[in-house]
Amino acid sequence: MHIKRIFSVIIMFILIFNSLMCFADSKFDIQAKSAILIDALSGKVIYEKNPHEKLAPASITKIMVLLLAMEALESNKIKLDDEVIISSNASSMGGSQIYLEEGEQQTVEDLIKSICLRSANDAAVALGEHIAGSEEVFIEMMNNKAKELGMEDTSFKNITGLDEEGHYTSAYDVSIMSKELLKHKKIHQWLTLWMSSIKVGKEKDVIQNLVNTNRLIHDYKGANGIKTGFTRKAGYCLSASATRGNLTLISVVMGCKNSSIRFRESKKLLDYGFANYQSIILAKKGTVVRKIPIQKGKVESVEVVVESDLNYLAKKGSSINIEKEVILPSYINAPVSKDSKVGEIIYKVGEKEIGRVNLIIKEDINKASVKDSIRKIFRMMLGTI
Repeated sequence: MHIKRIFSVIIMFILIFNSLMCFADSKFDIQAKSAILIDALSGKVIYEKNPHEKLAPASITKIMVLLLAMEALESNKIKLDDEVIISSNASSMGGSQIYLEEGEQQTVEDLIKSICLRSANDAAVALGEHIAGSEEVFIEMMNNKAKELGMEDTSFKNITGLDEEGHYTSAYDVSIMSKELLKHKKIHQWLTLWMSSIKVGKEKDVIQNLVNTNRLIHDYKGANGIKTGFTRKAGYCLSASATRGNLTLISVVMGCKNSSIRFRESKKLLDYGFANYQSIILAKKGTVVRKIPIQKGKVESVEVVVESDLNYLAKKGSSINIEKEVILPSYINAPVSKDSKVGEIIYKVGEKEIGRVNLIIKEDINKASVKDSIRKIFRMMLGTI
């Protein structure tokens, strides 16, 4: 296959300078045992303080519960309207709860909502048991997923986040699972919900009013998640996210001394990120790059499109020269399946690669039959092509 490399004109971004504060300022400090601020798309770290310190996570543990629930929903392993029978084990959970009774039924959707708003331990265990069959198997799933995501500072011993020997994670790892959770669009409807209610009890005769424990949802511009946590050992914790324009940020604070501090410090981190950084759109999913000829196919050519979005996090006030290299073959031989990778675009700043996206085709290309080939020859002879 002949490969054609196309170099684009250098793209220059001159970003508007906006000075608020700088982390080089020695006065800037986050009042938490550990903290981190990342770009939710690229995962690039903007700020960190003891990011890999292993700490008790309290209820931000449930970010992993929600992530596994989203994956189970998207694979059709469970459905939102599934009726979950509450076990004795789930109903006996202490701490934050919605006071589920053994034997009552709740939908998967109401359990998810109760986790997102009330941080309900009984709902989390009931959901985990429904997905995995038992609490023990679900905890194993949590640890396997953590390993898959590269969360090297994490060990889960329970679903709820209640203090237990050997149950720990780090601010860095929390940011990883938070980033992964936000990829699932369905979860946003519950993470951003401020107030709701559900009926509980076997007779559904008790109403539990739910108010989101993450008050940033109510009073911070662009806030869209994620999860609070508190135990005596963990202190006050928060994984928070917010979106403004193209930029989504995730801040994590762990081990704060009180609830007000965790929200204040999270706002401080997010404010810094939005004031000093900008997300540049390099590629948009579905954008047509060009048409490429097809050899031995039923069609003469096919459109090549970008497979996924790609953004680049840049500091405001900086000038950035981004070079784009499009790599495509001169032609493609049929047959080719829909969504097959046929090339890529590589983006660089100087010699450093800053990202790449695959180029794919959006339709099946079948090989031409003998009849198709004969027709093509006749059309050529008649001068129609």
